[in-house]
Amino acid sequence: MTLQESFVSYYPREEVAGDLHCPYRVCPLGAHVDHQWGCVTGFAIDRGVTLRYAPLAEPVVRLRSLDFDGEASFRVEQPLRRIMDWSDYARAAAGALMASGHGLRHGFAGVIGGTLPIGGLSSSASVVIAYTMALCRVNGIAISKAEMIASVLWAENRFIGLGVGKLDPSCEIHCKKDHLLFLDTKDDHVEQIVRRRDAPDFRIIVFFSGVPRALVGTAYNARVDECKAAAYALKAYAGLPYGRFDDTRLRDVPKEIFDAYKNRLPDGWRKRATHFYTEMERVLNGTDAWRRGDIHAFGQAVFDSGNSSIRLYDTGSPELRALHEIMLETPGIYGGRFSGAGFRGCCMAVADPCMADQICDTVAGRYLDRFPQMRGSFSAHVCETADGAAL
Repeated sequence: MTLQESFVSYYPREEVAGDLHCPYRVCPLGAHVDHQWGCVTGFAIDRGVTLRYAPLAEPVVRLRSLDFDGEASFRVEQPLRRIMDWSDYARAAAGALMASGHGLRHGFAGVIGGTLPIGGLSSSASVVIAYTMALCRVNGIAISKAEMIASVLWAENRFIGLGVGKLDPSCEIHCKKDHLLFLDTKDDHVEQIVRRRDAPDFRIIVFFSGVPRALVGTAYNARVDECKAAAYALKAYAGLPYGRFDDTRLRDVPKEIFDAYKNRLPDGWRKRATHFYTEMERVLNGTDAWRRGDIHAFGQAVFDSGNSSIRLYDTGSPELRALHEIMLETPGIYGGRFSGAGFRGCCMAVADPCMADQICDTVAGRYLDRFPQMRGSFSAHVCETADGAAL
């Protein structure tokens, strides 16, 4: 059923207030550095999640999903806890607003659905933003972009339990169509850099491996801790004040100190830190290439980012690594890498739009030759850049 059909079926007596849309995002450069206060880039794409909702007089959320079974129902004015299903993100949105001092007197009935398979496109941040917008509207809460980003971070860090950084909500809030978003996650400096008129056109192609993605239960949090541990040790070796472990980031450590003491780090910590410092260089060099309109240099930086994620950050299932290898060898793809954390899910490519159909056929053919069991689960989607969510 469509979103409209589902809403009428589930909540026939409720008067629809409207649809709230939040796009998905891809991160061409800046992989695995936002939680270390690094610099990142992003595009919002013309696919995402949409929540159709109706305000309720009582402080209750009643929620259905096009992607998951069952109805979620909870009271928003009471202390919330995880119940370990898809509705936790709605509970997280309500919990974040209450934690920031907003009283919630009203809830909503809603149906939510996404336009692409789940995995690697920041769907968790997208749904939290959609739920937060609905709760704000029915409760008369005005929320700024900075407050929305902070609210999503609280929801994912404190409620869901993932050590993610600002990349996902920042892209989904700040991005503009035909612009590359540049974000310094340490000081929140944001630039939307327009594509030069004389630069080649491009599309974002998303390749879903067919392997479901969920960061909970993967090595995602372990990688974050390895980065923090490397930063903590480097500060100690250099005689720098290092404070609390939770407050330590690699961005606090100058690269000269890393170069001086890196050989004293355990191999895993050294690799994670090496990825951080080289990825920061790729972000700056790739952004400069984008400003010049050099899509080939920009794309090569994206490919290099993918290689570093594999070699130094040790991410990528066999399926994702195979997709990355195939993208490297496919004509018409300027650059590509894992989308999201890279444990499961999808890859993204910056590609020549004139060759999009040929690219999709080539990648699908080679991938399914290697993983025939993914036939019916693998998919490719040609996307355009888009504006962020309208708060």
